[in-house]
Amino acid sequence: MTETDKTELLASIRRLHSERELVPLMNLLQREIKELIGADLVSLFGFDRDKCELRSFLTSDGQDIRFDARLGVAGAVAMSGKSMSINDAPNHPLFYTVVDSQTGYRTKSVLAVPIKNTNGEVIGVCEGINKFDGVFTADDLEIMELFATHAANAIETALLIDSLKKERYLVEPQDELERKIEIGRKALRNIIGVSPQIQAIVRLIDQIRDSSVDVLIQGETGTGKELVASALHSNSPRYDMPLVALNCASLVDNLLEAELYGIEKGVATGVDKRAGKFEAANGGTLFLDEIGDLSLNAQAKLLRTLQQRTVDRVGGQKPIPIDVRVITATNKDLERAIKEGTFRADLYYRLKVVRIQTPPLREISEDILLIAKHFLAKHCGAMNIETKQFTPDAAKLVQAYPWPGNARQLENEIKRLVASVRGASIGAEHLDLPREPVEIDSREKGFSYLGKTIAQVVDTIERRMVNEALNKHHWNKQKAAQELGLSRQGLGKKMKRLGLG
Repeated sequence: MTETDKTELLASIRRLHSERELVPLMNLLQREIKELIGADLVSLFGFDRDKCELRSFLTSDGQDIRFDARLGVAGAVAMSGKSMSINDAPNHPLFYTVVDSQTGYRTKSVLAVPIKNTNGEVIGVCEGINKFDGVFTADDLEIMELFATHAANAIETALLIDSLKKERYLVEPQDELERKIEIGRKALRNIIGVSPQIQAIVRLIDQIRDSSVDVLIQGETGTGKELVASALHSNSPRYDMPLVALNCASLVDNLLEAELYGIEKGVATGVDKRAGKFEAANGGTLFLDEIGDLSLNAQAKLLRTLQQRTVDRVGGQKPIPIDVRVITATNKDLERAIKEGTFRADLYYRLKVVRIQTPPLREISEDILLIAKHFLAKHCGAMNIETKQFTPDAAKLVQAYPWPGNARQLENEIKRLVASVRGASIGAEHLDLPREPVEIDSREKGFSYLGKTIAQVVDTIERRMVNEALNKHHWNKQKAAQELGLSRQGLGKKMKRLGLG
């Protein structure tokens, strides 16, 4: 950074601390940063970690615009707390192309830095777009990071003053578009997590939000497949139409047929005319869970229904036209089932227009505490008691445990803790978790590697081995390192890389 740069930066910081009103402060910040780093556009966002949302501090019409922080470069910076400089934005995997496609603007380069408060918590992001004379430099990054450090105090003060001026009430969506956006946003908030796998799912749901393509969701039991189905429906053109669900494994063939396609009066003694799930979902979405448990006969009839877009009630004489989006889910390896002759290949490819893989908790250890805290808040709220907190030791054990039953097992453990622990803190002694490694079913191990790169598979195996060694030795890192053939420092570095604390 040159002496001229330093002089200009100090002058900007002095002007910054003279402003206390939120909108004038944001305007000032944008002008100053544009001048300092030579950017065409500058955006400022607030960050709500609990909701995993970014908020635009400044819009042309003064509206409070919020969007999922798992979409785009600014969100990645907010969640990681680390700056990013990207020279070829359109080809970067984190770049969110929707904004450019909607506005016609062409983003070439991006420089984004976190805005942190005095406690080191990320409260926002400052993003510069398209440098006038080339690409953003290391000096630009240094200037922006220094400026963001001073901006944090000014922003917090302005936000406090702004909140005191406003009445604290919820504003209902004023038109249909706002209602649609809020419905979709609420459904996405139910998908908890900031890991790359969860971010990829959220991005994919957003990418196909304007279509009604059929989707196949695959993943182990308890990985939130029904939450993904709900988010797909709520973020689609069918959001205000019915979402109807049916578990295919819970019914034998003859009952399943009546449930799916309906039945006419008089088919059997005492049977009344009844519409099936396809008709109930007409215009909306039908979610068929455990699709891999259908018999071959049931698969043949489902395929025919999807191809013809009509249903034949049991005992009916004429087909009934339907307009239904079909979302299916399974914990089975359908490609293996096809080879074994238990699942039809033509139905598989019909259902798998878009495929989503939900990860098991052991593969997204960085999300385990977020999900656990979400369940704590949910069930403490249901019992109308103050939200309990994990002690550091308990938090480590919760994050390190592989949770073979995934989120369902985790939620059941949280329910037990909320009901049984009397104090405000949950300690390691309160947890009902095996101290010895938990054996994961070998079929599920193989299944979880589908579609993974070698690097991802190696990371999964390393994470599991480290987890098992730490659990076995009760988090004695020296003994765990010896068992793994690592130095204590080497284990520490590996734990940091794998997100294990």
